[in-house]
Amino acid sequence: MSNISTLKYQSQAVAKPYFIAAIGLFVGQILFGLVMGIQYIYGDFLFPAIPFNVARMVHTNLLIVWLLFGFMGAAYYLVPEESETELFSPKLALAMFWIFLVAGAATILGYLLVPYAKLAEMTGNDLLMTMGREFLEQPLPTKLGIVVVALAMLFNISMTFLKGRKTTITTVLLIGLWGLAVMFLFSFLNPHNLVRDKMYWWWVVHLWVEGVWELIMASLLAYVLIKTTGVDREVVDKWIYVIIAFALFTGILGTGHHYYFIGLPGYWKLIGSIFSALEPIPFFLMTVFAFRMVQRRRRDHANQAAILWAVGCAVVGFLGAGVWGFLHTLSVVNDYTHGTQVTASHGHLAFYGAYVLVVIAIISYAMPTLRGRIANSLQAQAIEMWSFWVMSIGMGVMVLALTGAGIVQVWLQRLPETGATPFMAVQDQMVFFFWLRLTGGVMFLVGLLMYLWSFFIGGAPAEEPLGARRGGLRGTPA
Repeated sequence: MSNISTLKYQSQAVAKPYFIAAIGLFVGQILFGLVMGIQYIYGDFLFPAIPFNVARMVHTNLLIVWLLFGFMGAAYYLVPEESETELFSPKLALAMFWIFLVAGAATILGYLLVPYAKLAEMTGNDLLMTMGREFLEQPLPTKLGIVVVALAMLFNISMTFLKGRKTTITTVLLIGLWGLAVMFLFSFLNPHNLVRDKMYWWWVVHLWVEGVWELIMASLLAYVLIKTTGVDREVVDKWIYVIIAFALFTGILGTGHHYYFIGLPGYWKLIGSIFSALEPIPFFLMTVFAFRMVQRRRRDHANQAAILWAVGCAVVGFLGAGVWGFLHTLSVVNDYTHGTQVTASHGHLAFYGAYVLVVIAIISYAMPTLRGRIANSLQAQAIEMWSFWVMSIGMGVMVLALTGAGIVQVWLQRLPETGATPFMAVQDQMVFFFWLRLTGGVMFLVGLLMYLWSFFIGGAPAEEPLGARRGGLRGTPA
């Protein structure tokens, strides 16, 4: 392991390949998203080489895999520093990285090169049927590989945690990571009863993104804000406890908003509506938390780009998961909107705000230190901050386009009492919005390429202003 003076613990360096793989897979995810965007307008684009169902499968699976790479890299980076001890086994972490990367690449190639039914036959799906469900399309060997990698990572992180200092950040992060692993086990359950199947499926998907992933998000956001603002840890700890309490309280029972129309008892309409309507609260608290920490900062950190990503995560996460989620979460509204482009608008903005941005925030903070500097040059940070705005505006265009398309879809397909407009005729009416979405997607890709470009811009590393640690921004009172 190379000697990197900016790292407090040399084993933190194992996070670097995880971060690099995460960003590389992120680019792949966006490219396949653009392919789908074109296919919404020109249905035979790249057919039969890459049919829409394959492009969608690759797009969503790459999203999950690169975020998992980001979470694991973040854990390997921050847990040694928080625990004040070296990682239990850096070699195990690097071995799991290569196993996960090779398995993920092989799975994506399988999706692209082998018909899905044939892939299921080749990978033992007849032994334990787990394939064919959205987000959980992975073949059985890949699912088993994910479990092995997750357990090895959790063993490594847990042993590091147990032998060192215990902090709120690492405790919450570990609860989130263990919850992620436990909830994924339900992906192996695929009962013949369709109602039970969908129920178990939501236990994975919902309790990931609206449950334990929120704990991971809160801990990573708190870590970045502590490091970049110098706010007292006790203040941050109080905020985290309140946020995760609301996240678990609303997220677990909020699962009921997925039970409306899958065959479960009708009382879930009431429970799901009440508790999912409360789900914006933890995201609003994260927004308030981020702004309060920046306002009370006791240092003006040299890495201003990381602060922008962190604050952006809190704000956009609240808009996507909170506001856009609330728009169609009540059962009386969801009766008309479920399965429309309204759902897609919420999903895109929520994932981008809550999880994409928090992973980029930790990468933005950690990657300079992994390269031997406290922060990138001012020129590099300027490009990086521009990339945030270009990506966020591009995502905004996409989300507004999808929302408009969803409104048209509901109006023409779901509202008429008789003689609803045929499906393909409705698609024709939404083409304008699909062009807007594609435009936003191209803008998003440009922003992502700007972010990649910022890694290759040289110049002297940025430094903290003199006196920035003596109370507030540039020496002003905190």
